[in-house]
Amino acid sequence: MAKRAARRSSVSERNLVLADAILSPRGNPRWVDTAMAELGVRDYPGPRYNPRVVEYLATTGYEDNDDETSWCSAFVNWTLAQNAIRGTNSAAARSWLNFGQRLVEPRPGCIVILWRESPQSWKGHVGFFAGWDVGHRVRLLGGNQGGGSDWDEVCVTNFPDERILGFRWPAGV
Repeated sequence: MAKRAARRSSVSERNLVLADAILSPRGNPRWVDTAMAELGVRDYPGPRYNPRVVEYLATTGYEDNDDETSWCSAFVNWTLAQNAIRGTNSAAARSWLNFGQRLVEPRPGCIVILWRESPQSWKGHVGFFAGWDVGHRVRLLGGNQGGGSDWDEVCVTNFPDERILGFRWPAGV
């Protein structure tokens, strides 16, 4: 009986250490707070480029680093890098399908990969899981989404759940 209680105690202590390592004071995974601090960052219409979006793109191997480039994957890479977590370093949203560990069910802050145009297309979208809306659409905290016809931004946007390709979590975190 004492051995079982000691084993439970050590498991609980390990879980607390793990929680301290990944959770912010707000109870979010650290990278979620980093992403939330970027809410409202948007690309600029026309020939000017937002230097912050260019900074996101610098975390990928993509050569054409301007804010007219799709930057959802770059935003996820940048956010994780700010928390000493290596991402895919790719500008391709679907590159996240091979990242870290696969989750069967989402958890707050996990990476959600969506298809774009069709499930067979190479195109996609990626962001952090922020819950479900009342219509059971997935809510994503991400970049290069939710804007108008001339710009996109870091925001929380709802997407149809049938577009979900996968949920991922950083390995070892």
